[in-house]
Amino acid sequence: MSVLVATTGKGPVLLVDHRDLDFALRSAAGDGNGQAFVARAISNEVSPNIGIGFARWEGAEVAWTLLYDEVIFVIEGCFELQANGQLYRVEPGQMLWIPEGTELVYGGHALFGYVVHPGDWKQRHGLA
Repeated sequence: MSVLVATTGKGPVLLVDHRDLDFALRSAAGDGNGQAFVARAISNEVSPNIGIGFARWEGAEVAWTLLYDEVIFVIEGCFELQANGQLYRVEPGQMLWIPEGTELVYGGHALFGYVVHPGDWKQRHGLA
C-alpha cells in the first residue's frame, strides 16, 4: 500500500492497489466449484465511518443479510447478485447500491470493489 501525504485535511491520502493486499478466503462452495476472497483495504483504525475493500468471486454463492449499506463496483468479470426476487448481472463500469437489511446471494466470477457504511458494522452488531 502506498501512502501519499496530503497537504491539507486531517491526514494522509492513501493509494491502495488490490494486487498488494492479502485476500482471505471468505467462502468455498461445498462441491469445490466456487471460492470467494475478500481483502479489506481501509481498516476501522483509518476510518470507522466507511469500510472499503476488494473481493474476488470465483463461482461461490454466499447468502447474507446486509448489516450496513453497501456499494459494489465491478472491475473485471461479471458479478451476480440475487435480491428481492431479481438477479442483477453487474459488469465492469457498473455498480450496485444495496440498502441495509437486504437479504441477498452474492455470486458470479468477478473482481470488484466494495464500500460499506458504517465501516465498524461488526462492532456495532457485536460480531467483532
